[in-house]
Amino acid sequence: MNLKPIDHTALRTNQGFIILFSLLAFLFNQPWIIALVALVMLTGSLLLKRPGFAFLYTRMLKPAGILRPDVIEDNPEPHLFAQAFGGTVLAGAALALFLGASALGWGLAWIVIALAALNLMAGFCVGCAMYYWLNRLKIPGFIKSPPPGVFPGLRPKRGVQ
Repeated sequence: MNLKPIDHTALRTNQGFIILFSLLAFLFNQPWIIALVALVMLTGSLLLKRPGFAFLYTRMLKPAGILRPDVIEDNPEPHLFAQAFGGTVLAGAALALFLGASALGWGLAWIVIALAALNLMAGFCVGCAMYYWLNRLKIPGFIKSPPPGVFPGLRPKRGVQ
């Protein structure tokens, strides 16, 4: 199955910062913040292969003892896909906002906020579920199946191999 140790605290921290910065962008009507969050998410997924805001976790929150690692055997690919998909939606939101289509732009941003909150609070990643469904449909590039005994999109339990 080739599962890898994934620090789910880093994933949850990433989701928390996506929600926080996107909410601040909405509250202060600052589309550039949405564009920045999209850039961080896409850079994390496509170039760094890690959660975009992981640097805040690894450089500040974890060393200060504020957050502790929660390492679970899992597939990294669905999480990277989910982040890239969310980053793409936020990039579309930023574009819409810059072009004056504020209802569309903020609507897209709120979809990302809601899905990140679902993942953060309930442990269900819609983007991960999409990845696993695309795998089930044998779409090229979607090579990983969910860990055994784990419903597609749900956070694996400790000890699942």
